[in-house]
Amino acid sequence: MSIIDSLEWRYATKKFDPDKKISPDKLADLLKAVQLSPSSAGLQHYKVVVVEDAAIRERLRLAGYNQPQITDASQLIVFAAETNLDAAYARNYIKNIAVTRGVSVESLAGFEQMILGAINSKTQDQKIIWAQKQAYIGVGVLISVASEMEIDTCPMEGFEPEKFDEILGLKEKNLTSTVIVAIGFRAEDDPYSKLLKVRKPYKELFIHI
Repeated sequence: MSIIDSLEWRYATKKFDPDKKISPDKLADLLKAVQLSPSSAGLQHYKVVVVEDAAIRERLRLAGYNQPQITDASQLIVFAAETNLDAAYARNYIKNIAVTRGVSVESLAGFEQMILGAINSKTQDQKIIWAQKQAYIGVGVLISVASEMEIDTCPMEGFEPEKFDEILGLKEKNLTSTVIVAIGFRAEDDPYSKLLKVRKPYKELFIHI
C-alpha cells in the first residue's frame, strides 16, 4: 500500500485480538522509527516505555478507565515526557553529538549555549509542555509507520497520568506519562473497522496563502 492507502486503512482500533502478537523484528522496526523521530533541537525530550507484562497492564487498565485496549493489544506504548530538562541534560546531549559525529565538545559550544538558552528561558511547566509536544511528534511517527506495516494502533489520552507514573515508577526517573498507544492487530469483529473515515473536506482544513 502507498502511505495514503495505509493512512486510509488505519483507524483508532477499539477491539484488539489478544491472541495476535507483533513479532520481535517488527516491534524492533517500529521502535526504531520512533527513535528516528524529529524533535526540537534533536533533544528527544521523552522516553518510551514498552509495557508487555500482563499484571502491570491490568493495573494500568484500572488507571485507564477500564479500556480493554490497554490489556488486549500486543503491547502498550507509554510516551513519558522528561520533567528535569536542565544543564546536565543538555550536556549529555552535546556529548552524544560529539561522540556520534566524531567532533570535539568544544566545537559545539555555540550550539550548547543555544540549547541552554532555550531551556533556561522556560518555566518548569513550560519545559514539561515543550517535552510533551515532542512526545506527540513521536506518536505521529509511530502511528504512520505502524499503518505502513499493517499494525493497528489506538492513541489514547484517557488515563490518569499520576497513577500511570506511580505504577511504572516514572516519577523517580524524572518522567511523566503523556500519551499512550496500544499496538497490535484488530479483532475481526471490531465494528469500528468497517466505518468510513470522517475528516474535514480539503477546503475546510487547508488554507493556501
